[in-house]
Amino acid sequence: MTDPVQQRIADIVAGSDVVLFMKGTPLFPQCGFSSRAIAILEHLGVSYETVDVLQDQGIRQGIKEFSDWPTIPQLYVKGEFVGGSDIMMEMYEAGELHQLMVDGGVAAAN
Repeated sequence: MTDPVQQRIADIVAGSDVVLFMKGTPLFPQCGFSSRAIAILEHLGVSYETVDVLQDQGIRQGIKEFSDWPTIPQLYVKGEFVGGSDIMMEMYEAGELHQLMVDGGVAAAN
């Protein structure tokens, strides 16, 4: 990757088992979709990192290109793009998101 923003995103995604690119922070989500995504991760009880795209316009635009997905939030597990909040909700309700975390050996939150 030659684009420095894309390289930063790749490094962030590779640096943690679970990364959520969101609007706002876990304590103060700035949109309903980000709030729902955080609620799902909290309910799963997994350790995760977040990136507030509102703090960095390069990341905000770059993540859409990185994943080829037009909306935020975006969830990555073990370096793989999972989806946005609607996909997270569908997978959560079906038990698939929990299974993905288990199969990936994602650590429980402390």
